[in-house]
Amino acid sequence: MVDGFPYEVPEEYQSMPLLKGRATVDMKVKVKDNPNLTDCVFRIVLDGYNAPVTSGNFVDLVERHFYDGMEIQRADGFVVQTGDPEGPAEGFIDPSTEKTRTIPLEISVVGEKAPFYGATLEELGLYKAQTKLPFNAFGTMAMARDEFENNSASSQIFWLLKESELTPSNANILDGRYAVFGYITENEDFLADVKVGDVIESIQVVSGLENLANPSYKIAG
Repeated sequence: MVDGFPYEVPEEYQSMPLLKGRATVDMKVKVKDNPNLTDCVFRIVLDGYNAPVTSGNFVDLVERHFYDGMEIQRADGFVVQTGDPEGPAEGFIDPSTEKTRTIPLEISVVGEKAPFYGATLEELGLYKAQTKLPFNAFGTMAMARDEFENNSASSQIFWLLKESELTPSNANILDGRYAVFGYITENEDFLADVKVGDVIESIQVVSGLENLANPSYKIAG
């Protein structure tokens, strides 16, 4: 749905990969040391309507096979996290610039047509605002970033493991501070079985790739 997208992202982000619509990806994880589960495919729906920059960045990395073969790097009962590449870099190094590609914090709020960029809702003074993509479900997917740098997200992603009763919408420490851009919709119950060292065999876009604007992976060949 690239044509007729309901709003324009800020000019400084318009050349970035943007998901202007929704997309679905399948993430296949090889589970180690678990006699009851050897591998699992998690289906994830990405919401580019409410997080076009964040979702577009992720889909672009998926098409680069950035996550294929990468291990799960954190699984502490609260979140499952991955996306930190080997070596000193903590994010994706864009071959065209030889620098880490970062994206802005992107938060969509109920009642606002377009997302807010670069600031937490607390910093904006929107203490009672409700996010359109809240941390309210087991398997909520979001970008990790430096705690003190709003626009430092690059490639590290995490999924929430807590139940919604423990993380009520817009009444927890995550909503409005981290950019949610998708939800696991199939096999989310198995997410709790994923441990550090388990391997992401592949992530593949199964629908919605046509909604990706400015794909840098095509430029890179």
